[in-house]
Amino acid sequence: MKKLIYKSLVVFLVSTTTFFAGTASAKAIRADTTFAVKGFHLDLRVQVMKLPALKQFVLKLSKKGVNTIIMEWEATYPFKTETLIPNRYAYTRQEVAQFISYCKLLHVDVIPLQQSFGHVEYILRNYKYAALREDDKDYSQVCPSEPELNKQLFTKLYADMIATHQSNYIHIGGDETYLLGHCEKCKKRAAEVGISRLYFDHIKMLCDIVVSMEKRPIVWADIALKYPDYIHLLPKQTVFIDWNYGWDINRFGDHSALAKSGYEIWGAPSIRSEPDNYFITTWQKHFNNVKDFTPLSKKLGYKGIVMTSWSTSGVYSSVFESSEQLVDLYAIRHVYPITGFNIIIDAYLDAINTDKPLDIQKFILAYCNSKFGISGKQALLFQEALFTAPYKVENGKVLSPHPMSVKQLQDSAQYALKILNGITPIKAVEEFKQYRLMAAIRVYYLTFMNIEADVNNDPAPNKIAGYLTRLKLLLQDEQPLNAAFINLNQATFYKSELEQENQLRNQKIHLLYQRLSKLR
Repeated sequence: MKKLIYKSLVVFLVSTTTFFAGTASAKAIRADTTFAVKGFHLDLRVQVMKLPALKQFVLKLSKKGVNTIIMEWEATYPFKTETLIPNRYAYTRQEVAQFISYCKLLHVDVIPLQQSFGHVEYILRNYKYAALREDDKDYSQVCPSEPELNKQLFTKLYADMIATHQSNYIHIGGDETYLLGHCEKCKKRAAEVGISRLYFDHIKMLCDIVVSMEKRPIVWADIALKYPDYIHLLPKQTVFIDWNYGWDINRFGDHSALAKSGYEIWGAPSIRSEPDNYFITTWQKHFNNVKDFTPLSKKLGYKGIVMTSWSTSGVYSSVFESSEQLVDLYAIRHVYPITGFNIIIDAYLDAINTDKPLDIQKFILAYCNSKFGISGKQALLFQEALFTAPYKVENGKVLSPHPMSVKQLQDSAQYALKILNGITPIKAVEEFKQYRLMAAIRVYYLTFMNIEADVNNDPAPNKIAGYLTRLKLLLQDEQPLNAAFINLNQATFYKSELEQENQLRNQKIHLLYQRLSKLR
């Protein structure tokens, strides 16, 4: 088993060195380059941080040179007039003011991110805004063929955010607009003027609103890269954020079109992104992303860099009471809370303050020594545990570069957990417990996935009792994991949030157990 695990790790380490194959090399970095904007993006769509924890987090970032926070408030922002938008975890206006004032004392600019094209489920779920929906069932996107309605709504939302924020920027989103040209109106317009014009007419309208308020608009760059023909329509004050999580620089489209556009560009790596969820964190991918894309952003002359940190994919599953009545929207992918990612956050903070690419192993050795007080050998074992076989399971199949069964993947996860349990940190014990818990949750999940695979491969009636015994044994570990999850994270997040995360994380196991119990 150890040989298989070692082979898995080697294959993965080799494969992750090719993320930027075919792109400009990051090896020749100008020594005089630096980022004017050193930023961090906070995604509050799923995991809402308590105000004291939010302040403490920004304090940590500011001490390492971060001067900008992009706040994706989503439904946690307390809109004054559009009162249907805020959710139950929304901050008060006083809390928002306190947070921004605190950041100002730290010389940290707080940029509000108001999604204004795609990723607006939290707005369009309310039938008050039904006329803006691009689709009657998929509420992810506003219809760009309703310019007046869009202008009215987003003018109000931007004005509200300007009333509380002091930044010179407003981030208007604009990414992942998968429904472009979907409705009949947009389909007709796309046929007449093209997808690029359909997209940029809407973005220009939004940017013009922002500029009229004497602010600079920020836009995610993926759709501009894909459909660049009318990029020139945007006001010169526009800033694009080129987000790249470890792929070829031309993934979305010809990168040169963006580079030659004349607009200011910032780069954006990520510490949490697809395929990360409760059960998998692709640590090596994120370390490589910081190592590769930070110096590449400098070489490309980007004026800023912003670390993104996604709590969810932003794709939702709709639950309907009837064909027209929505009950709720559930985020399809949840990620372990940001409290478990201190090591990669610190790696980013180191990377933005040097002209040399991040030396991953050297950084991990130093971090483990200073943070946990553990030896070089133990630090290398810690790295091995993080990087071991980070593969997904889909429909009973392990998505790995070589043949691997779910049971073998489960064994590799248990091996990683055994390593972490064998390390005794001298300092920062609570932080170290986060890594252990993430590994334990992965073992729990893969143990279930192995049972589920067996049930699907052989659902014979005489096997049901055995499957139930295995599930019952597994469920004995649920409460200790749930309790540890709440205990480690309750200072940062609301207990009701954490309880819901526990419920969602374990729901599939309970459903299978209940279904099989009926067959005994």
